[in-house]
Amino acid sequence: MAVWHATVRSASWLTPALVRVVLRGDGLSGFATPDATDTYVNLAFPPADAPYGPVFAPAEVREHYPAELWPARRRYTVRRWEPATESLTLDFVVHGDDGVGGPWAASAAPGDVLVMEGPGGSYRPDPAAACHLLAGDESALPAVAASLEAVPAGQRAVARIVCDGPEHEVDLSCPGELDLRWLHRTGSGDAELLLRAVEDLDLPASGVQAFVHGEADEIRGVRRHLLVERGLTRADMSCSPYWRRTMTDEAWRRVKRDFVAQMDADVEPVA
Repeated sequence: MAVWHATVRSASWLTPALVRVVLRGDGLSGFATPDATDTYVNLAFPPADAPYGPVFAPAEVREHYPAELWPARRRYTVRRWEPATESLTLDFVVHGDDGVGGPWAASAAPGDVLVMEGPGGSYRPDPAAACHLLAGDESALPAVAASLEAVPAGQRAVARIVCDGPEHEVDLSCPGELDLRWLHRTGSGDAELLLRAVEDLDLPASGVQAFVHGEADEIRGVRRHLLVERGLTRADMSCSPYWRRTMTDEAWRRVKRDFVAQMDADVEPVA
């Protein structure tokens, strides 16, 4: 996998919990994204006491240093790539000191270096779809925003997004006919917000393309509903649990594979 590095040019708070970081530099020369609106890069965050420099090859670090000195790897969606200026924009959800990427972004300053591998990606709104459904939370916002911008004019797009309140909403644009609703957490029954909102939708009986990403248990419920009760197939849907309530990043990474297998078992033998 290709390794890139870039320098922070700016970091700004879009909401109380979302930081936008713009990166540029010669280390992005030749970088190109796939034809996907969920394009991602794997970021590498070295520990504070790393004995190697800010520009490194993650594979070489893993080969030559003990595990405690390896960089933490986190996957982030590309919000925007501008080839003309070789400018890469990433949005980071910040929950205080929790995690790795959020705290890094919260303190990012011009000149800071970020190493990454990739890119990858596979989803893009299908111009032949009758309706585009995008459901998730703040962690899915970069992909949701990029996807809405790619919906063809005249096509229906339905977006349901969970966030902490009005101050956590961001402007979203779409050439299509956008039906957008923000779902605000209240501290009670939040795990059901997204599922209930999707259950209430009036969607076409066929031709729905879905993008469902966010908190694991919320995504699991929505996925089951769409496959079992709405009749979507797996080919109609891009679905991934990014994080799980009450779990740290590392704890979630350890159990994610088993959780995804359980999601599949929920809907067997659905094709």
